[in-house]
Amino acid sequence: MSRAQAIAQASAYFDDGRFMATLQRRVAIRTESQEAASRPILYDYLQQEIIPELQGLGFSCQVIDNPLPDGSPFLLAERLEADAAFTLLTYGHGDVVRGYDKQWRAGLSPWEIVVDGDRWYGRGTADNKAQHTINFAALTEVMKLRDGKLGYNVKVILEMGEETGSSGLKEVAELYRDKLKADLFIASDGPRVNAATPTMFLGSRGGCNFDLRVNLRDGGHHSGNWGGLLRNPGVRLANAIACLVDGKGRIRVPSLLPQSLPQSVRNALVGVEVGGGPTDPEVDPHWGEPGMTPAERVFGWNTLEVLAFKTGNPEAPVNAIPGHASAHCQIRFVVGSDDKNFLDNIRAHLHAHGYTDVEVSLSGVQFNATRLNPDDDWVRWGLASMQQSSGKQPTLLPNLGGSLPNDVFADVLGLPTLWVPHSYPACSQHAPNEHILASVSRESLQVMAGLFWDLAEQGKQVHTQRAAA
Repeated sequence: MSRAQAIAQASAYFDDGRFMATLQRRVAIRTESQEAASRPILYDYLQQEIIPELQGLGFSCQVIDNPLPDGSPFLLAERLEADAAFTLLTYGHGDVVRGYDKQWRAGLSPWEIVVDGDRWYGRGTADNKAQHTINFAALTEVMKLRDGKLGYNVKVILEMGEETGSSGLKEVAELYRDKLKADLFIASDGPRVNAATPTMFLGSRGGCNFDLRVNLRDGGHHSGNWGGLLRNPGVRLANAIACLVDGKGRIRVPSLLPQSLPQSVRNALVGVEVGGGPTDPEVDPHWGEPGMTPAERVFGWNTLEVLAFKTGNPEAPVNAIPGHASAHCQIRFVVGSDDKNFLDNIRAHLHAHGYTDVEVSLSGVQFNATRLNPDDDWVRWGLASMQQSSGKQPTLLPNLGGSLPNDVFADVLGLPTLWVPHSYPACSQHAPNEHILASVSRESLQVMAGLFWDLAEQGKQVHTQRAAA
C-alpha cells in the first residue's frame, strides 16, 4: 500500500463512472430546504444515501431532529479506533436552494446531471453534494488500502438546512459538544480561487445584513405643489448612505472597519489574483479601500454594500414626493471588527451627521467572522499535502470572502479549521445552470485522498508538535 496507490484509486473512482453514478442519485433527490413540503425528503437523503455509505465504512450514525422549530435535520456519525492519536471532524450539507426548473437553459434539468464538455450541470453539484461525495469517496479509497486502520478517529456532521441559514447548527454543536469533540476540522464548501488552482481557506468573513428606512409621512404629495417644501425620503436616505460609504466604495465609519490587516494575512495574499475568468466581471481597480490589492480588499478587509434601494414606485413613477424610502444593506467583515456594535455604531454616526430620521435595524441572522492563523502547523501540513498530490502550488486564503457557519466549528467547538473547496467561482451556485467541472472534481478526489493518507502518516506528529507549541 502507498500514497500513490490511494491517489490512483481515487482517480479510478472518477474514471470508471462510480462518482457520476453516486452524484446522479444524489442530485435527483429534491432536497430543497426552503420548501416546507421537502422536510421528509431531507430525512430520506440522510437515511437512504449517506447513512448506508458511512455504515459501510464502520461509522455509527444518528439522525438528530433540529432543536429549533421547523428546522432541518442533522446527521452525526463517528468512526472510532482504539489507539487513535487524534480526531478529525468533517462537515457537509445535503440541502440545496430551490431548483427554479423553468429558468434553466434548454436541455438542462436541475434534478438530472447533464454533461456538456467539462461541465456537469445539476442542482447541488457545486453546492454541496459533489463536495461531500468527493470527501467520503476519497476517505473510502484510503481506508481500503489501509485495511480500515487510519490511526485517527473520524466524526461527521451533515446538515440539511445550510441554505436556510444553518438554523440549529450552533445549538446542535452546543448540545452534542462531547460527541463532536475533535482536534482538527477539514471540510469542503464554496469555490476555489479559480478553476485551475487547488485552494485552502481558513475561515470566512462574517455577514451583517441591515435595513435603513426613512419614514416621513403617510402617502405621497404632488411634487409641483410641495416640491421644495417637504423633505424627500429618497434624497435623505441616499445622502445617509453616502455618509456611510463614499462614491468609490470606501467605508467612511472608522468603527465599522477592522483594527488592522495582519502581516500574516498580507503575506498569504501575495500573488493571489481575483477574477480573470471568462465569465467573471471585470474588477474595478479604483473601488474600495485604497492602497490594497483586490485580494486584500475581498479577503482581508470589510465592505459595505447596498443590495436594494426603494423609494416611491419604481415600476410606475408618479409626480409625487414619496413618504418613505428603504435600503437593504450588508457589511462583510473580517476578524478584528467590532461586529457586536455595528448597528449602534451606524446609528451614532448617522445621528452625529444629522440623519436622526434614518431607522437602522438588523435583517436576519448575523454570521461571525473566523480565521485560523495562516502560520498554523496544520496549515503548513495541509498545503504541502495538496501540492504533492496535485503537482501545483495551492492558494491559501486566510478566509473566504463570503460567509459560512465556520464560527460553529472554530468558536463553539474550538477547532483549527481547514476548508478545501471543490467548486470554482463561475459555477452558477444558487442560480439556474449550476454545475461542477469534471476536471476539478477528479483533481479534488486526488487531493482529498492525499490529505486523508497524510493524516494517517503524519497527523500524529503534527498534532503533537502543535500541542507542544
